Amino acid sequence: MDNTKYRTESDLLGAHDVPFDAYYGVQTSRAMENFHISGRLLSSFPNFIKGMALTKKAAAIANMEVGMITPDQGNAIVWACDQLLAGNYHDQFPIDMIQGGAGTSTNMAANEVIANLALEHMGYKKGEYQYCSPNDVVNASQSTNDAYPCAIHMAMFLEHEAFLPHLEKMISALKAKSEEFAHVIKMGRTQLQDAVPMTLGQTFGGFAASLRGEVNNLNLAAREFLTVNMGATAIGTGICSKPGYSEACIKALSHVTGWNIRLADNLIEATSATSCMIQYSSALKRLALKVNKICNDLRLLSSGPRCGLNEIHLPERQPGSSIMPGKVNPVIPEVMNQVCYKVIGNDMTITFASDNGQLELNVMEPVIAYTLFESIHLLENGLDTLRTLCIDGIRANEERCRQLVEHSIGIVTMLNPIIGYKQSTKIAKEASETGRGVYELVLEHGLLTKEQLDKVLLPENMLKPVDIKSKIEK
Repeated sequence: MDNTKYRTESDLLGAHDVPFDAYYGVQTSRAMENFHISGRLLSSFPNFIKGMALTKKAAAIANMEVGMITPDQGNAIVWACDQLLAGNYHDQFPIDMIQGGAGTSTNMAANEVIANLALEHMGYKKGEYQYCSPNDVVNASQSTNDAYPCAIHMAMFLEHEAFLPHLEKMISALKAKSEEFAHVIKMGRTQLQDAVPMTLGQTFGGFAASLRGEVNNLNLAAREFLTVNMGATAIGTGICSKPGYSEACIKALSHVTGWNIRLADNLIEATSATSCMIQYSSALKRLALKVNKICNDLRLLSSGPRCGLNEIHLPERQPGSSIMPGKVNPVIPEVMNQVCYKVIGNDMTITFASDNGQLELNVMEPVIAYTLFESIHLLENGLDTLRTLCIDGIRANEERCRQLVEHSIGIVTMLNPIIGYKQSTKIAKEASETGRGVYELVLEHGLLTKEQLDKVLLPENMLKPVDIKSKIEK
């Protein structure tokens, strides 16, 4: 038996019952009934709720300044927003992230929750909207079409700041491995064929450098979130707002966030634009492609253990087969591969949704926001998993690495500056056809003395630019 008590609220479509204790109202209730899509509720995205709170708080401060709302109303709204920013009442946003209406359900959920919190703070009851209306007061000088995208921008910048430490920790872990493996000589490979020697440390150093570049790229993309269209209202004309509101709102938003927020140059264009989300998604895709490459390399370098490269040993995390005893699979790089594929696919979703910004609005912003949140969270969890359960525990199989170098035909490349490409090719061909080593063939053909050859093949001469001809002539 349902013992829930209800209060009655009304909107354009008529009266509707709302749970008596709920801080949300009639429009949130309708959204709860209409949208059962992703199963992911706004309540599970705290930074999105905080983004809405920052937006509504700045709007209230600006509205008090231009005289749209009373100080009592404005101060109560600011208090209510601070409650949301502190992480309270997030359970009062039980609506699906993917919704029709260009985000109106999310905007109204924020308006209703903030209004009812403000009412109680002012000494009134929930639903007594004559004293603080979700539409006329909390949403004053706003439309979903400026408040909702602004909230997304604020939320995404919060997400970006939270995401970077996960990436920085991964870079640090790879740099630590690069130092640990600095002395381990191995074969480099191009097109999956033997190339020339390098160190395992250089391999991991390359991984770290690859991701380091993505930090800068993500920072550049995230800066675009700090440009907003507050004051645009419905389509960018600023209808239903007072002169000076837009500038006051940007000033307030900069103050409450501590960020350098700026107003878009053209509010008509900005109201239908989703360029900053396209750009950030693209940056995440770029990062995913690089992480995917690293994971594929780890799988190749650890392949075997008896019949593959087996140059590194990955931490063993679980048995690898229900039928093959003793098999252990690289499950952590594999799961990170799948995270990367999802992020790459999400970028296509954002591309298609962004392409549907017809005329003065893009109504597909809910799926853009949801998908971008998902990509960030997947990469956060994936990077942490890859670092703690794989990277940190990787061991070098040093003897195996050295054996492959010594038996490789690739070391003949070092002889090019001394005996020439044509003679080196003859040695390489003979080594390939006979199975004999390059070292012994060079000596047999009298191309170099043992002392000269040993100098050429010193590790320090194979890992960086060296005038090798001068070295052996000394």
